[in-house]
Amino acid sequence: MKKRLFIGFAIILVLVSCKTNPLTGKSTLNFVSNSELFPSSFQQYGTFLKENKVVNGTTEAKLVENVGFKIKLAAEKYLNYLGQNQYLKDYAWEYKLVENEQVNAWCMPGGKIVVYSGILPVTLNEAGLATVMGHEVSHALANHGAQRMSAAKLQQLGAVGVTLATAKQGEAKQNQWLEYYGIGSQVGGMLPFSRSHESEADKIGLALMAIAGYDVEESVLFWGRMAAKSSGKSQPEFMSTHPSDATRIANLKALIPEAKAIALKVGIISN
Repeated sequence: MKKRLFIGFAIILVLVSCKTNPLTGKSTLNFVSNSELFPSSFQQYGTFLKENKVVNGTTEAKLVENVGFKIKLAAEKYLNYLGQNQYLKDYAWEYKLVENEQVNAWCMPGGKIVVYSGILPVTLNEAGLATVMGHEVSHALANHGAQRMSAAKLQQLGAVGVTLATAKQGEAKQNQWLEYYGIGSQVGGMLPFSRSHESEADKIGLALMAIAGYDVEESVLFWGRMAAKSSGKSQPEFMSTHPSDATRIANLKALIPEAKAIALKVGIISN
């Protein structure tokens, strides 16, 4: 009885938690609303800025702000075109350059962006930086953070299901099944889920980049530089949260015509 009730509850939870994202057109699992997520995101962002060295007033810092603003305008323009003019109403955009040697950048839910100074030698130019910032903003626009949290909750729910299903098999056997479940759900579920998010962010990011008036061909050059920098350090794709460099570059090349077509329909922001 407990197992049947649990399965019924899990199915209902998944069905009522599916939402369609206007930028991807996909129905996605999302247990977390923006009203729950954004306040925590904004607080964490503020704490991060207090605890790290924010670069202000330099040419590089101004470039980050300028590119961020253009990507923001592109996102607004694209969503208005899709009939989603209220989609960004709770966003509180910020674009900060932080002194850090890591080759990284990120955008928290609600439009809170950080670019690490360590990535600037790889972005090399404004279009390269737009590639990075467009990609990171796209994670937020596609609600990938909320989806990852939801998937983690579902993964935990699955572990409870395994525990219930193996309750009569003894502790050692039960722990073995839980270990199998942990590996299987990670390699067969969570990691492919994460890689699909990266590919979605690449696709949306290219569209934003094109609408913002940047040359989307530069995205391929940027990821080529990233591939050269990480040469020999990457793990097999099926064990990674990200697509391989070769996969990503091939996908970008295939997506460029679509991004250009979207920009022509939506309208290109003049630089």
